[in-house]
Amino acid sequence: MSLTVAIVGRPNVGKSTLFNRLVGQRLALVDDAPGVTRDRREGSARLADLEFQIFDTAGLDDAPAGTLGGRMKDQTLAGIAEADVCLFMTDARAGITPVDQQFGDLVRKSERPVILLVNKCEARAGQSALYEAYELGLGEPIAISAEHGEGLSELYDALLPYFEAVDPDAPLEEADEQTADENKPLRIAIMGRPNTGKSTLINKLIGADRLLTGPEAGVTRDAISVDWQWKTQPVKLFDTAGLRRRSRVEEKVEKLSVADALRAVRFAEVVVLLLDAQQPFEKQDLHLADLAAREGRALVIAVNKWDLVKNKDKVRADLRERADRLLPQVRGVPLVMFSAATGRGIDRLMPAVMEAYGTWNIRVGTGELNRWLSETVDRHPPPASKGRRIRLRYATQAKTRPPTFVAFSSRAGELPEAYSRYLINSLREDFGIWGSPIRLHLRQRKNPYASKERSRS
Repeated sequence: MSLTVAIVGRPNVGKSTLFNRLVGQRLALVDDAPGVTRDRREGSARLADLEFQIFDTAGLDDAPAGTLGGRMKDQTLAGIAEADVCLFMTDARAGITPVDQQFGDLVRKSERPVILLVNKCEARAGQSALYEAYELGLGEPIAISAEHGEGLSELYDALLPYFEAVDPDAPLEEADEQTADENKPLRIAIMGRPNTGKSTLINKLIGADRLLTGPEAGVTRDAISVDWQWKTQPVKLFDTAGLRRRSRVEEKVEKLSVADALRAVRFAEVVVLLLDAQQPFEKQDLHLADLAAREGRALVIAVNKWDLVKNKDKVRADLRERADRLLPQVRGVPLVMFSAATGRGIDRLMPAVMEAYGTWNIRVGTGELNRWLSETVDRHPPPASKGRRIRLRYATQAKTRPPTFVAFSSRAGELPEAYSRYLINSLREDFGIWGSPIRLHLRQRKNPYASKERSRS
């Protein structure tokens, strides 16, 4: 059994910096501006031979209930309730503030074990703040520098007794790699423009208010991963920040959020592009769909706020026509309409995701593929180049995820782009590869007589 540790404290004391150091990756967004972290971000941490789950939480702030700050505080309190141990952080440069004292009392009342950390103690000035931290009544403080990695040995000593309390004979349990690989979760990234309901969708899917939501646009900043299970399939859902047009992104924090969202898409296997039913297929939506296709991800288009649409049959037909016309690179992409707020129709999303995932993994036999190639070329031969016929002789599937094919030709570099599109569309129609990007690489066969001719000359 692994411990769960939550990092808490007021804004801008270095919680995300410590989180990144313990997980060994720059997962959480870090900036000098306070209040960058809003949602709980979870990761697998390691400190020497100790392995545990860790939460990075939003900075505790005394905000009224119902406001964005109040909802952030509720998410932090939920993280404290789930944790086995809390790391309460303060800032040595600022000293102990009234806000630290207020939330120190709150953490104490939670009845969770607390380890008090005084961050930014890399300079001698931190010693006075270390003594000042005793007034919080949370035990002996530990001086650390999350940025420079100082004081982690003392943190190790403080955490070790909690591991021994869980299982004194075997504090660490190594996972069986074969079992872990068999139970590897399906990675699904939810992406879209701001305020389309991405966090609301994930909360409705998992049946809990795990992610911060609200009427404000741009509430989500970090790409938050949430573990879930659909039927017998383990799933890891990634909630990403709303992506606006590049020309509108000016603030540094938003640039970091965009980069984090794009990284989540690159590591995902299926991308669910969430559209607003009242403003579907805007230019940014098309750009995001093209991004997923260029990254080679399986794609599902989900249309949220369907409860606000009046003439549903007409709008559904119009959306299908626009999807095929505007996104020919993923023609036939699954379309799912629902309301994340009410939950109506949301049960159709995961079957569509699994269908797209299956298409993304499709494998076509070489014999079947070459019979297709012969029939397709006979039906519509490639145009001649410089008076000479281009022959397509052989095809094979190089890999899946996405389906990638290689065709060997007499003069591959002279085959028109339009004919390559014809071959891709034929692959899609004849083998049912709908909605998935298809890669087709043309290779030129080596001339077996070329070396002999050069040697004679």
